[in-house]
Amino acid sequence: MENGSKQIWGFRGNEELKIASEITVRGFLNLLMFHVNKDDDRPTVPLGHGDPSAFPSFRTTGIAEDAIVDALRTANYNCYAPTVGVLPARRSIADYLSRDLPYKLSADDVYLTIGCTQAIEVILTVLARPGANILLPRPGFPYYEARAACSRLEVRHFDLLPEKGWEVNLEAVEALADHNTVAMVIINPGNPCGNVYSHQHLEKIAETARKLGILVIADEVYNHLTFGSKPFVPMGTLGSIAPVITLGSISKRWIVPGWRCGWLVTNDPNGILRKTGIVDSIMGCLDVSSDPATFIQGAIPQILENTEEDFFSKIIYIIREAANLCYERIKEIPCITCPYKPEGSMYTMVKLNLCLLEDIGDDVEFCLKLAKEESVIVLPGMAVGMKNWLRITIAIELSTLEDGLARIKAFCQRHAKNNKI
Repeated sequence: MENGSKQIWGFRGNEELKIASEITVRGFLNLLMFHVNKDDDRPTVPLGHGDPSAFPSFRTTGIAEDAIVDALRTANYNCYAPTVGVLPARRSIADYLSRDLPYKLSADDVYLTIGCTQAIEVILTVLARPGANILLPRPGFPYYEARAACSRLEVRHFDLLPEKGWEVNLEAVEALADHNTVAMVIINPGNPCGNVYSHQHLEKIAETARKLGILVIADEVYNHLTFGSKPFVPMGTLGSIAPVITLGSISKRWIVPGWRCGWLVTNDPNGILRKTGIVDSIMGCLDVSSDPATFIQGAIPQILENTEEDFFSKIIYIIREAANLCYERIKEIPCITCPYKPEGSMYTMVKLNLCLLEDIGDDVEFCLKLAKEESVIVLPGMAVGMKNWLRITIAIELSTLEDGLARIKAFCQRHAKNNKI
């Protein structure tokens, strides 16, 4: 440099992206894994993530694997896919979802995405405009907050009520909304709460959305993963009351999150989303986005149409047994309570009673020390918007879950005030 002057560069990292990434589930799990004691010979128990595919009991069906191989061998899917996805896949998804609806979807209602996460990105990008806000559940899935931050979309939180099976506090929704509110998000079956909404409650949500003039984004990535008294009811059944954008994928029901194939579907018999330009904006967003791998799209019809019910029943049975085990074992740990026995998805939320513990200030410290001392990974409630709660994964081998819960119990006993636990 001339005269010893310092070089000035005109570029720098985007701090907003760094902040957004810090509130993701992946960010918290990476932090916890860093604190695991490398000298602990015991296997790490992963009770923090929602990917059971590594466990033998959760291997996907051979029909899905064969469908991928068949799609590749046709050599018909080595090309770029259309912006909205290949037609046979879209038609197959429309037929699959229509089984549970009072009307029939068409291929034109379906848009293929790279997993459900890209579907979230697309719809939040479409809805973002200066001054707009979106209503998100608390607790919820923090990817919504992260993507909203990237899109400069203001977030307002409504509470889910544990004493009412984690139902939406609809009075809070009405109080939060104003003329700049564009949508509300519901996750059903629930992540992180393990709840399943009744048709009656979903109808109240739809009526509230209509009253407020907003659309409902229904995250149904765990659709049909239910094992309690309530059946899964898609929000799209009420699309005639208020327009619904349904987000889903094959990731959870087929236990293949790494295949990255999802969808965004418009449930809108009255055509409101087309009249307001939302459909055109979805198309425009996808025009400047990446697509799911074409051969995965090519396998979708065979996967959706040929998977036998026995595969789904086996997965449901394992998760139901795990839910029962977790609920009963939690009762044996005085500093942790589970207010609602999970009935769907892959998780349960439990509350910490820090008054019974020494040298632990909050849920994050609890999880960090648990990882270090017991090699057990549990997601702190802070990650999903509920301080001093924990999210425990129940989609896991029963023996591994039992081991993990026993280690949590031992940890709590060791940290009990005056050894009272």
